[in-house]
Amino acid sequence: MTDQRTDLPKDLPKDLHGVFPYLVSPTATDGSIKTDVLGRLCDDMIKAGVHGLTPLGSTGEFAYLGREQRTTVVKATVEATASRVPVIAGVASTSTADAVAQARAYQALGVDGILAILEAYFPVKDAQVEAYFRAIADAVDIPVVIYTNPNFQRSDLTLDVIARLAEHPRIQYIKDASNNTGRLLSIINRCGDRMRVFAASAHIPAAVMMIGGVGWMAGPACIVPRESVKLYDLCKAGRWDEAITLQRKLWRVNEVFARFNLAACIKAGLQMQGYAVGDPIAPQTPLTPEERRIVEDVLGGLG
Repeated sequence: MTDQRTDLPKDLPKDLHGVFPYLVSPTATDGSIKTDVLGRLCDDMIKAGVHGLTPLGSTGEFAYLGREQRTTVVKATVEATASRVPVIAGVASTSTADAVAQARAYQALGVDGILAILEAYFPVKDAQVEAYFRAIADAVDIPVVIYTNPNFQRSDLTLDVIARLAEHPRIQYIKDASNNTGRLLSIINRCGDRMRVFAASAHIPAAVMMIGGVGWMAGPACIVPRESVKLYDLCKAGRWDEAITLQRKLWRVNEVFARFNLAACIKAGLQMQGYAVGDPIAPQTPLTPEERRIVEDVLGGLG
């Protein structure tokens, strides 16, 4: 693939901020990636004003995709984005060697950064957790966002590990999905500008912005991109009364998605908006008709 990024400002990948929707991975019944649907979704997200795109996050069902499918998702996202916004691709594995191979492959495809996720079958001690993320960062020359989600990971990142990883020149950001906002403030206090914080859908984005966060990476932004960008802009402008009013309205989306399978909710919401993204990958199941009505009512309530 030809590199189309030579005209970008050199500091673009070093200043990640704002709203990064976790893209779904549109799939056909035979398991193939529907690259045309993904391309249209990327284009519409960018037109809505998002600041970047994240393929192969949790909403992208990375844990359910094979190597070829993941590569197709990343390649299609990079090509559709055409350097208009940064692309931060998810890398996840139980194996350090495999994670390193993914990171190098995605950099070769033209991504602007890596979202590094640790999967674990057996428990892993702090030293090995730290070594995993360092190996990924050592293997590439683009920024690395470390991702911690203690609700799904057997081995979380402690504050001590995060502080040590913040010393690495390419580990500049963390996306934390702990739903513990106090933990985010501890990271900011401990690491300062060496580790900038992105919130997840488990957090209240306006609150995270208020304590010093730089934005959020989240699946719900896929179906409410304009409203998410507006919330970010209000926070950056310090218009907190307006921001909180909008945040209270948008929090209904987070609440309903927390009740059901996240990928199923996002895919259902996108289907309602005219995107043929397919069903969540088995053994996950689509929302029931009643669950779809609940999601539809919430989206309809946003106007």
